[in-house]
Amino acid sequence: MFAIYIIFLVIEILLLFGYSYLIKRKETWMYILMTSTIVALIGYLMISLSSNLDFAIFANKVAYLGSVFLSLSMFMIIVKLCNFEISKKIMYCLIASAVIMFLIVCTTGYLPWYYKSIEFVNDSQGPMLVKSYGFLYPIYIIYVVGYFIGMIISVVMFSIKNKKPGASKYAGFMTAAVGINIVVWIGEKFIPLNFEFLTISYLISELMFFFVYWLLQDYMHLNDIPKPVEGKSKIISVDSKEKAEKLEKIISRLPDGVTLSSRQMDILEGILDGKSRKEIAADLCLSENTVKMHTSSLFKILNVSSREEIFNIIEL
Repeated sequence: MFAIYIIFLVIEILLLFGYSYLIKRKETWMYILMTSTIVALIGYLMISLSSNLDFAIFANKVAYLGSVFLSLSMFMIIVKLCNFEISKKIMYCLIASAVIMFLIVCTTGYLPWYYKSIEFVNDSQGPMLVKSYGFLYPIYIIYVVGYFIGMIISVVMFSIKNKKPGASKYAGFMTAAVGINIVVWIGEKFIPLNFEFLTISYLISELMFFFVYWLLQDYMHLNDIPKPVEGKSKIISVDSKEKAEKLEKIISRLPDGVTLSSRQMDILEGILDGKSRKEIAADLCLSENTVKMHTSSLFKILNVSSREEIFNIIEL
């Protein structure tokens, strides 16, 4: 088991470096997620190297330290993908709940609250802890399942609110990654084995998250963005008649043969909505510099130098 944990740990560390190097738009909670996974893997690795009960209990606490923040970071990533804002007060409460959950686990070896009893066994399969759960253990179940339910609700609310499937598909994809952990975690409760299969689900989830963020750095709403305009009379589908009329007026002033790319149309819609560069970047999951680049190319095509001149076109 030791060799497998080492391999997973090396892969996870490489994934962390890959995320830092390849992903342009960094997400703090993604770093927390990856770091938490590394900590959890270190804990499992330490358990596989344990020679006595005290060290195994300490290693188990290290694994839990990573696990409690895994659930929190996954939830925060899903929420951010769904463009929901969480106040600092709520965020601090969530962080505090993770700390409290970890402190409850830390009662192991001192009080029979989280584990009623715990024994160290080192047989032919290797070191392992045989646990009997105490009355506080259900709190951890509520903690993990609660976050999973929160992710599902976030995706559903986002889909209803925006009525656009693109971003919610990404969020749903990532929620499925979390679901893998939940299924494996529940399965381990009924199938006791001397191997933490959660390490596999952690790695799968990390790869899924990495893949999604790699895609999101260039386009967030692949299925939501309008098709390129092929002619002056080509009007895209938007969420209001007023906006459609504004776009039609702007597009009608384009020279013959000149079209706007789908990304330029995204930027133009954001400008017409009165959104700032930062807000447009958040909506499209792009960096502000990328939005600035597309805005400059849009201004050049429209032969304007500012947002005000775009609105002047509409008023003519």
